[in-house]
Amino acid sequence: MRHLVITEVGMRDGFQMEPRFIPTETKIEIGLGLIGAGLRRIEATSFVSPKAVPQLSDAAEVVSALRGRGATLSALVPNMRGAERALETGVDELVMFVSASETHNIRNVNRTIAESLRSVVPVAEAVEKAGRVLRAAVPTAFGCPWQGNISSDEVARVIEAFAAMGVRAVTLGDTTGMATPPIVRRLCADLAELFPEIELTLHFHNTRGIGLVNVQAGIEAGIAHYESALGGIGGCPFAVGATGNVCTEDLAYLAAESGYETGIGLHALIGVAKRLQEALGYNLPGQVMKAGPRLNAA
Repeated sequence: MRHLVITEVGMRDGFQMEPRFIPTETKIEIGLGLIGAGLRRIEATSFVSPKAVPQLSDAAEVVSALRGRGATLSALVPNMRGAERALETGVDELVMFVSASETHNIRNVNRTIAESLRSVVPVAEAVEKAGRVLRAAVPTAFGCPWQGNISSDEVARVIEAFAAMGVRAVTLGDTTGMATPPIVRRLCADLAELFPEIELTLHFHNTRGIGLVNVQAGIEAGIAHYESALGGIGGCPFAVGATGNVCTEDLAYLAAESGYETGIGLHALIGVAKRLQEALGYNLPGQVMKAGPRLNAA
């Protein structure tokens, strides 16, 4: 049976959007539930300024509670200070992001792409010295709400810079749900040819309702790594109308029904999604958590 690797990003990409503080113990409960359901890759938090994102001010406590429980833990870091804090916790992987869109990068972090890439260099050196892994994320890889279509060359120049720093794993982010199957197939083919040594991961948002269709296009393009969020939570805090991520339970269901192994127990994962819905206090957009698997005993 073929295998897909799913990284759960809801604890970072989803939780950062929540206006009401989620108790640390609840975050840890959800994280442990994800591991218990078979998730082996979790983006647990982000080491951003607690003043900027109070929701993630407990990043160190969350990582400490989930470490050594059987999952590879990653954390988003915006700068050297965040990287230093992340390395102190013993997180397995650090993630830095530079947008493929100049306009988005400036609106997001008030820096040009070139300035952002220069800031990554000392972080890459520190991560290598610490014996950890640095991963890259490239937001707006499939299109930008302000700049429009993004070419493969624009994405490639960011990946090329990361690759020169020793990065060997890159996530292509569909930040505002602008990906379509033709764009996905074309970009993945172009990048696979340019960077055969780079492990590509696809991160889709379901803004326009075709998140899983884009996953299917990615699978057809030979991509085996995907990011998704429990219950379909999340979005982009800097772009109006950017709704949640592809839902992890829905993705796991699609994978199972398509003959792909993920290592995830779907019933257990649905239980975690329902617990998250209860904790957040509103209905989540995930579908499989409501209807269950096609064959309920599956």
